Amino acid sequence: MEEPIYFNRELSWLSFNYRVLQEAKDPRVPLFERIKFLAIYSSNLDEFFRVRVASLRSLLRLKQKSRDELKFDPDELLDDIHKTVYKQQEEFGEIYREQIIPELKENNVHLVTDVELTDNQKHFVSEYFQENIVQHIQPILLVKNKIKPFLLNRHLYLAVKLASKIKDGENKKRRYSYALVEIPSNKVNRFVRLPDEGEKKYVMFIDDIIRYNLPEIFNAFDITDTFSIKLNRDADLYIEDEFAGNLLQKIQKGLKKRDTGVPSRFLYDKTMPKGFLKFLKESLELEDDDLVPGGRYHNYYDFFGFPNPGLDHLEYKPLSSIPHPTLESCENYFDLIAQKDQSLHFPYHSYKYVIEFLEQAAEDENVKSIKVTQYRVASDSAVVKALIKAAQNGKQVMAFVELKARFDEEANIYWAEEMEKAGVKVYYSFPGLKVHAKMALVERIEDGIAKRYCYLSTGNFNEKTAKIYGDFGLFTNLGKITIEAFIVFNYLARQEVDHKFKHLLVAQFNMRKKFSKLVEREIENAANGRKAKITLKMNSLEDKKMIKKMYSASRAGVKVTIIVRGICCLVPGVKGLSENINVISIVDRFLEHSRFYLFHSDGEELIYAASADWMKRNLSRRVEVAFPVYDEEVKEEIKHIIKLQINDSVKARLIDKKDKNKYKTNDETELMGSQLATYEYFKKRDVDDRD
Repeated sequence: MEEPIYFNRELSWLSFNYRVLQEAKDPRVPLFERIKFLAIYSSNLDEFFRVRVASLRSLLRLKQKSRDELKFDPDELLDDIHKTVYKQQEEFGEIYREQIIPELKENNVHLVTDVELTDNQKHFVSEYFQENIVQHIQPILLVKNKIKPFLLNRHLYLAVKLASKIKDGENKKRRYSYALVEIPSNKVNRFVRLPDEGEKKYVMFIDDIIRYNLPEIFNAFDITDTFSIKLNRDADLYIEDEFAGNLLQKIQKGLKKRDTGVPSRFLYDKTMPKGFLKFLKESLELEDDDLVPGGRYHNYYDFFGFPNPGLDHLEYKPLSSIPHPTLESCENYFDLIAQKDQSLHFPYHSYKYVIEFLEQAAEDENVKSIKVTQYRVASDSAVVKALIKAAQNGKQVMAFVELKARFDEEANIYWAEEMEKAGVKVYYSFPGLKVHAKMALVERIEDGIAKRYCYLSTGNFNEKTAKIYGDFGLFTNLGKITIEAFIVFNYLARQEVDHKFKHLLVAQFNMRKKFSKLVEREIENAANGRKAKITLKMNSLEDKKMIKKMYSASRAGVKVTIIVRGICCLVPGVKGLSENINVISIVDRFLEHSRFYLFHSDGEELIYAASADWMKRNLSRRVEVAFPVYDEEVKEEIKHIIKLQINDSVKARLIDKKDKNKYKTNDETELMGSQLATYEYFKKRDVDDRD
């Protein structure tokens, strides 16, 4: 019998990010969308170094005794990470140079550097620099063993080698100096459109505009070398004791330190001479482990803002939101939900229905209270505005705001304070836990009786991300669901909860135990010769206890199909261990974010949708909610979508024991991408239903 084996979490994440990079080189993806996938890859990698690599490097500072207690060698893992990243970035560079740039030229878009400018362009670039950039330039002279300059987190710099000027006829030795010039990409667009020349369009990095104008900045020197650099810093919030004192104040204090964390990656142009790099390393007091070679440019996530000069055919064709067959013309959401559960699938359906539900609740004189969880709030949140309106209208409004949603802490604090000003009762983070559940509960008085209406979702209450994240939402007023949702909100309000959840699966109460029992039931069914099948869709699969359960299921003969977008530590296809487990991953136009858990249950199929992945943090260190789908029509919707994804022959990659990210193929002659097929499914179904 094979012993359990696992893919390493960090290397599995890098494998996922490589799937993003595959989109950037896929010729079936429109050119400007491929440029965006370069940006997504870069942005993902940036966060990985700021959080995961920084955390791993902190382990290197442990005493040897503590390091010996680890179940892995952090030095060895970091070495594997750097080798993998270097290989991926080499491919990134090839995609950029050999595919993106030539295809831009084929479409008359030319990305020019400081040494390729025509006389007219030189004049334009000089004027643009004087009018838009020079006021943001503050050169920093580097003097070794003197004051160490502080490089801002994720900011771009040009490292410049300067030589003293020698007048004609002088015969003296040149003196060399070094300086840094910050590229103000946080104040000026990273890309500048130069004047068109006929049909030709020209674009330039502001990096190169500054390079061209360096003689204006250092007019007393000759410029001998210029290279791009960037420093990532540890971005995690280190709160010494979440259980004592004011957690909100501690988080606010921690946020101020985020941009001053220890270095986690120093990116430099790999063509930089060794002597130049050595000088920078010593001047900035960096370690060898900080140094990561890169290309001429960094912060490729700025490609999100790459200008499209009117070539709309090189972007995805817009997909308009599909009108929901019943909610679109609904005058009273409560009457409709009372008749039947209503489902939403984003981004195929509009998020406006969720906002309208909350706005109706805010205005309805029969509504007594509204309760909502908030994890990642939109920048101009219509959801929060509806809650504020409800409070102003005299409703009892409660919002649980998770302050520890990484990189959204400041936005969440801002909106929490705005809600409190309006009279919303705001509850903040639990010490030691994150609240990741996605729920809204409205209590309404009908004929003198309190009725509850619930919205449960796999995604955040965020109307902006709902346009690009694939998520699922359910409106219901089933008493067995709404009473348990009410109890969850009591728990979030710091009330004692003495309740055994029978329908909702709630992390901290019954989620891990129930999921384990559901897997064990399939194992028992297989042992008794009955049909046994499990289908899972999630973002990440990392929890070793659940993976061991899946290995046991495979050994028992349970057929397991897993769709996982990101991390997958389960190793499928190993004889005697996981040969009955098939895993695919889909990376496409929309971010796959919904979680579904399907158990055959000897013909009485159970389907749960959830906010939770099967990661240790979700099942053990968060408050999560998985909710059952009881409506048969909604069940069929979900099963149809899952079937489309399993049969995807365009964007599905096989996760196998070699983890090579090979595209999945099938015997069908016609290729089928599941996201577009899902859109067409709802378009046909919902339009037909309305007609």
